[in-house]
Amino acid sequence: MKVIFIKDLKKQGKVNDIKEVSDGYATNYLIKNGYAVKYTKTSSSILDKELKDKKIKDDIDIENANGLKKKLENMVIRFSVKSNNGKVFGSISNKQISEELKKKGIDVDKKNIKIDNPLNSLGIHNVKVSLHKKVSCDVKVELIEK
Repeated sequence: MKVIFIKDLKKQGKVNDIKEVSDGYATNYLIKNGYAVKYTKTSSSILDKELKDKKIKDDIDIENANGLKKKLENMVIRFSVKSNNGKVFGSISNKQISEELKKKGIDVDKKNIKIDNPLNSLGIHNVKVSLHKKVSCDVKVELIEK
């Protein structure tokens, strides 16, 4: 029996996969527990419509992320920090960068900000920000002495 997976199932299939499985397994486990639906013309057309809608939404998200990328690439985020001979007491975290971006009207989750090296010295540092699976950019973070 052909089925369309509607939930991820480890080692069997991912969402929207179409697989051929035995009749008993399909009816007694996959369909019964809500992991899959039987493959029919109707379910196939619904799947096609959902995939088209998802692609359109994804294209819009990528376009929005590219617009945000242009803003972020031209931006410099400044932090006034206490230091001794160019060495900062503590370091700047991705949470602090996220909060500073929110003050400027840009909402980026702290999980999407990746700091390769600790920001614990004065000067300009590049920080990678992931805006979408396919879109990321570098943001300049400047640490200046108080």
